[in-house]
Amino acid sequence: MPIVDKPSRNEDEYFVRLDADLLKAQRAYLDEQRAAQERRQHFMKCPKCGHDLVEREFHHVKVDLCPNCQGMWLDKGEIGMIGHVDASDRGGFISSLLGLLRK
Repeated sequence: MPIVDKPSRNEDEYFVRLDADLLKAQRAYLDEQRAAQERRQHFMKCPKCGHDLVEREFHHVKVDLCPNCQGMWLDKGEIGMIGHVDASDRGGFISSLLGLLRK
């Protein structure tokens, strides 16, 4: 007489739970990949025209410049760094920025 192996209820629950965990992990991985791709598409792009920004350093402050529309963009905290530039050097700092934009 052949013995018919019938999986127990606990075994079925185990595989259902395992499949659910695998699906959850796969969804999380795909969401992470989509977010990374979106971040790469918008990283260092001009908010005005969408062209690539060029980072330049002036007086220890890094500014992002758009060669297409001549826009200048500052990251968080950089405007505060400009405020710490010595008053005597502020004119030189601003003129160097304006000179860069004219190029």
